[in-house]
Amino acid sequence: METPLQVLAGCWILIVEDEYFLADELGQRLSAHGATLLGPVATLEKALALVEASERIDCAVIDLNLRGQSASPVADALEARNVPFVFATGYTASMMPDRYRHVLRWEKPYPFEALVQSLPALIQQSRVACRSAPYAKFAVPLEQIPT
Repeated sequence: METPLQVLAGCWILIVEDEYFLADELGQRLSAHGATLLGPVATLEKALALVEASERIDCAVIDLNLRGQSASPVADALEARNVPFVFATGYTASMMPDRYRHVLRWEKPYPFEALVQSLPALIQQSRVACRSAPYAKFAVPLEQIPT
């Protein structure tokens, strides 16, 4: 059997999913691609605690409905840290909160491999944005720099 490419080697991926078999399968796929897993966690409280306690999160996969509770606070906490995430949810597009319409949504049942393959580009986009954003507000035209 051929080993999958390690497209997520060195990446720390948070899984927030309350359906055990989905969380397990996704975790196996992510691990096979080299990711280090945070979780999976199945409750809002555990997810928030893990976000708070984790020094590094490169990306997250979030089920928006965790045992009847909205995982929106987890998404908000990740956005505050500039951590990219996707939703892997049973919610249709029309059911998504307006503030998350920009977030990539994988509707259950989703193709595991396609979701996994989408994460490296999302992580890379975020890293580029994070590297450039802190300096953008300090940008000064060259002619204004004293010599």
